[in-house]
Amino acid sequence: MKQDINIIHYHQFKSGSFELVSGEVIVESPLDLYVNGESWLTFMCTPNRQDSLAVGFLYNEGVVDSIKQVLDIHICESGEVADIWLDRKVEKPKEWKRTSGCTGGYTTADFKSGVPPISSKFSLYSNYVRHLVERLLESQNLYTKSGGVHTSILTDGEKFALSAEDVGRHNTLDKIAGMYLMDRVDVENKILLTTGRVSSDMLQKSARIGAAIVISRTSPTSMSIELAEKWGITLIGYARKDRFNLYTHPERILETDHKGIYHAYKLDSN
Repeated sequence: MKQDINIIHYHQFKSGSFELVSGEVIVESPLDLYVNGESWLTFMCTPNRQDSLAVGFLYNEGVVDSIKQVLDIHICESGEVADIWLDRKVEKPKEWKRTSGCTGGYTTADFKSGVPPISSKFSLYSNYVRHLVERLLESQNLYTKSGGVHTSILTDGEKFALSAEDVGRHNTLDKIAGMYLMDRVDVENKILLTTGRVSSDMLQKSARIGAAIVISRTSPTSMSIELAEKWGITLIGYARKDRFNLYTHPERILETDHKGIYHAYKLDSN
């Protein structure tokens, strides 16, 4: 299997001269997805949790709704082919829509119909958003070594249940969805943290897994804001240790708890 990081040698220009140095660079490699023996598409991804990437992608596209519908998952020895067999015949999409970003992915998701609105009633204290952002940055293992990597995390506000890193921001959410299904993780109050821009397709993947709150280190798009409002998702962007922008459904974010109680959230029983 391929490694996540390669060691390379390169010339670094510093203080007026070149020096030959070595360093680590993140691996980007192709992964061909086959469903029931038929070629569907090729991911460009970091070669870890490729099984989760393949299963999560099919889940986020609505091809499967449960891991029980997946009969077999095989990643070839070279790490370049994911072979998925389902419990029924499925029709390969006739056309893929290109997602946003220079190295975006593909989708057939209909953002107009979307998913049922998220109805979770839990609320998150505003001072805890800062804590979550700090923990997101601390969890960037591959990024710390090489840079050039996106990280996404699924949490309930207290426990970090799942974490995924990849060169593609879309891939991180597909990996999260795949791990959620395959590892049978139980997260009741779902919060998604990501270092990537939240475009409409990123929001659709977040909604598919049932995230009531989505927090990004960078910006949302105009369409993702519209969809977050429609789908009942609290969308936060430009999250830093001392500030963040709250775009939709502000009722889930409470003022800082001045009593000094530093915990994630409270449940609304009404």
